[in-house]
Amino acid sequence: MSSSTNGQWYPPEWPERIRALATGELTPVTPRLAATVVLLRDGHGGSGTADGGSDTAGGGQGPDVHMLRRRTSMPFAGGAYAYPGGGVDPRDEHWGTAGRRPGDGWAGPSRTEWAERFRTDKATAQAIVCAAVRETFEEAGVLLAGPDPSSVVDDTTGEDWERDRAALAAHELSFADFLERRGLVLRSDLLGGWARWITPEFEARRYDTWFFVAALPGGQRTRNVSTEADRTVWIRPAEAAAGYDSGELLMMPPTIAMLRQLAPYRTAAEALRASAQRDLSPVLAKARLEGEQVVLSWPGHDEFTKRVDTVIGSSRTPSGTDSTTSTDSTAGNGSTTA
Repeated sequence: MSSSTNGQWYPPEWPERIRALATGELTPVTPRLAATVVLLRDGHGGSGTADGGSDTAGGGQGPDVHMLRRRTSMPFAGGAYAYPGGGVDPRDEHWGTAGRRPGDGWAGPSRTEWAERFRTDKATAQAIVCAAVRETFEEAGVLLAGPDPSSVVDDTTGEDWERDRAALAAHELSFADFLERRGLVLRSDLLGGWARWITPEFEARRYDTWFFVAALPGGQRTRNVSTEADRTVWIRPAEAAAGYDSGELLMMPPTIAMLRQLAPYRTAAEALRASAQRDLSPVLAKARLEGEQVVLSWPGHDEFTKRVDTVIGSSRTPSGTDSTTSTDSTAGNGSTTA
């Protein structure tokens, strides 16, 4: 685990892999598409509220964010805080082919509009949006879908819902089949595209992750249903960021970056409106060797720059950077994907 001066997660094998990439001994793997959703709710005042909260109004101190802590027993990013998310299911690309068109089952921006926003083809855009909605249901029990284009389901806690959620998580049920069987409309208008981070090229497992924001629907409650999380909380972005800065909360760069970016917004609706103007250009870590040090940086995010000695026993800390001796999941991801 990380021993940095803040809560930035850093795995001990990175310097060796970075050196191998620089010398041509390591070939980058192709990143897998993924989606992560930062759920927001208004008025609860943070302070690490336990899971299960609904969207009842109050407080007025800015929106809380829903976070999951990866199980401390996990070998990859154990103990790190993240958001619900996971990889794209290729089956979602084909919803709309062979006579199975989304049609009335899709509300909000069209596949074409999302493709333009993402700068991808329509099938890929559809799969990313489906992954965002599906993973939020699988890992938080929150479903951004409803019986018609202007409503959402108000309760997903019954046994029948849990059976479907478990079947989706086990890949026994496709998301398209789930929606069609229940007569639900996917509410893509409830999502706001916020950022895109790609796992560094030297990582063994890589993800090209699209980050979204969404407000917790009225009547629904988050639940700790992820098999990869041992704790879930609602917390104000500024409060979570302070925990990271003190080293109390462990996070990956995209996770803390999202918190800092969301902190100024007063309501979930305000953050969602702002998402339309967000730059979705990918953030990809850069690494270089300087003598016996590895220099790792994320363009546009100087606070995450690391200078790490590759000589055992050395502990130099250049000015303005953190020195990390060891330490997630997808280091460019920030979701519970592994």
